[in-house]
Amino acid sequence: MHGLKFLDPKNDMAFKRIFGTEKNKPILIHFLNDILDCKRPIETVTFLKPTLDPEVAQHKLSIVDVLAQDDQGHRYVVEMQVAHNEGFDKRAQYYAARAYVNQIKSAGKYKDLNSVIFLAITDFVMFPGKSDFLSHHVTLDRKTYTRDLKDFSYTFLELPKFTKRFDELRSNVDRWVYFLKHAPYTQPDELEQLTADAEILGSAYRALDQFYWTEDELYSYERQERDEMDAQAIIESAEIRGEKRGEKRGEKKGVQKGIKKGAVQIAKNMLALGVDTKLIVAATGLAPDEVEEMAASPVP
Repeated sequence: MHGLKFLDPKNDMAFKRIFGTEKNKPILIHFLNDILDCKRPIETVTFLKPTLDPEVAQHKLSIVDVLAQDDQGHRYVVEMQVAHNEGFDKRAQYYAARAYVNQIKSAGKYKDLNSVIFLAITDFVMFPGKSDFLSHHVTLDRKTYTRDLKDFSYTFLELPKFTKRFDELRSNVDRWVYFLKHAPYTQPDELEQLTADAEILGSAYRALDQFYWTEDELYSYERQERDEMDAQAIIESAEIRGEKRGEKRGEKKGVQKGIKKGAVQIAKNMLALGVDTKLIVAATGLAPDEVEEMAASPVP
């Protein structure tokens, strides 16, 4: 059994339990209102099917962590991304686009399409040139900086950039990020102070209290933790081997080819072990289509 009282919210299973379940809807609503600083507060949300359907049958499915719609019709894609993936910025835009396009089935007309807000919490640095841990991205006119195209926005919360100590927490955003980054190690006195004026944060901590998890849930949680650590160790090893091969050839292409070859083999090994395809994509950096194609084919 996990040795700490509170589990890690960055774990995929724990993250979905906190932000993607009917029981914890109030947690998601408060979190979105605080992080996004909504002009008109979100009052209610409806969870939608997290599978973003392909436009045509031969295209692959995409599965997001949390997909919800508020009382105004705006859609929210919320993703927790632990493993560093060079193509995550592209994937963010793809997920937002799919969530937007999928509305046409119910909206019927283009004019009735509602905005999509993509929110990602990353356990790695997305934008090395930016110092702020929270950034909001929208489409602007290059000359006037007016926002005429309003249906897409992207918010990235980069955990490694958040370095505030407990006694430096000042805002709700600070408290949420501290929770996401340090929940398993929160001390009793800190917990008391954090939740004194924020009952909703207390609910988030209770959702992570392993006392309320069944043995099967804890087993699944710990298995996912092991899978993530193993995947990260394997991919790092493959990158080193690929770089060495490239150095011997004296070619940059050798590095890339070596890394790619190692990633493909890792994906095949993980598929054979029954690891979830989304985790394989995150760990290897391969495109979802590549992994799905390997999953559909017998592993040699």
